[in-house]
Amino acid sequence: MTTDYSSPKSIISARQLNHYFGNGELRKQTLFDIHLDIYPGEIILLTGPSGSGKTTLLTLIGGLRSVQEGSLIILEQEMQGANKRQLMHVRQKSGYIFQAHNLLTFLTTKQNVRMALELHAQYLAQDMDQLVIDMLTAVGLGDRIDFHIDNLSGGQKQRVAIARALVTRPKIILADEPTASLDKKSGRDVVEIMQRLAKEQGSTILLVTHDHRIFDIADRIIHMEDGRLVNKIEDDEGRLARK
Repeated sequence: MTTDYSSPKSIISARQLNHYFGNGELRKQTLFDIHLDIYPGEIILLTGPSGSGKTTLLTLIGGLRSVQEGSLIILEQEMQGANKRQLMHVRQKSGYIFQAHNLLTFLTTKQNVRMALELHAQYLAQDMDQLVIDMLTAVGLGDRIDFHIDNLSGGQKQRVAIARALVTRPKIILADEPTASLDKKSGRDVVEIMQRLAKEQGSTILLVTHDHRIFDIADRIIHMEDGRLVNKIEDDEGRLARK
């Protein structure tokens, strides 16, 4: 059942969200009373020290973990108690970008991106190769379409990961430290590509990062410590992050 008691404009809404790892005496709480609203088209940076719960929250929003306590509404779907079909529906409307990019090295650039389209029935009757070529061209890899992944630089691999995440035109883009292994220029290029394409597609970005060099792209910056959203902080233009 779909429940919606959040702002009608929010695309992601968490209320009293808690999460635990382990069982019995080893059970440890990792998220505490998370209360959060994210709106369509926003670019949100999630910051905080290692172990603060950022990736756990990201994976819950992406439907990669089950909600244990509290409410988490994604795209008007309550994730608490959602069945497999409902979880899959949310996952198919999300794109994922990870620090390690998770590309298949035995496939070409084009084949890696095409795999994302093949998981969506609505694209099977379309010219998927052209959709892939168009997206790879958009991320600056039009001349690397048939290269194998091992023949690409770190920045180029991350661009392939972005193309794979965005080619299905997801409503939500979730990125976990996408610039951590890149130099300053490559990291900046990757984030600006994400920003531009997400704005063109009307997608919302939630990006976990420690990289202060990219803070200026954010509409809001949200900070976590010890599993909690903490005091409001300002982004580079002086706008306050909502708790």
